[in-house]
Amino acid sequence: MSDYYTALRAWQSGRNEAGDAGGMPEGFRIRPALKRSPEHVAALEQVRNWTRSRFKLPEDASVMAVEVACKLPGCPPLETVVAFWTDDGQRHQFKVFKRVEEVAEDDIPPAWLKSALMVAEDADLDCC
Repeated sequence: MSDYYTALRAWQSGRNEAGDAGGMPEGFRIRPALKRSPEHVAALEQVRNWTRSRFKLPEDASVMAVEVACKLPGCPPLETVVAFWTDDGQRHQFKVFKRVEEVAEDDIPPAWLKSALMVAEDADLDCC
């Protein structure tokens, strides 16, 4: 049986670890691609909480915080992007040009800028 079929059978049976009998060959083993440290996860949650607090959003409001890489000239290599939605369905977005673990509460825009953070439905945000 080829390595491909061995890996396929191991995947179908849920045996992913090398130590599993009939497990996947090393070259085919699936590893978590985006496994984040507990500190990273906690920093994302802290940014979401600061955003909810700053803009007086309900506790169940949708707030998304992600760390993204930018390859455009002049961009920082990693930046934190935050988006949130208000009760009327309006999306707001801002960026902090820092890794999420480096973001401080003072980096969150002031509440009076909330309307300036609104994103039009037809906005092309590929550049920034």
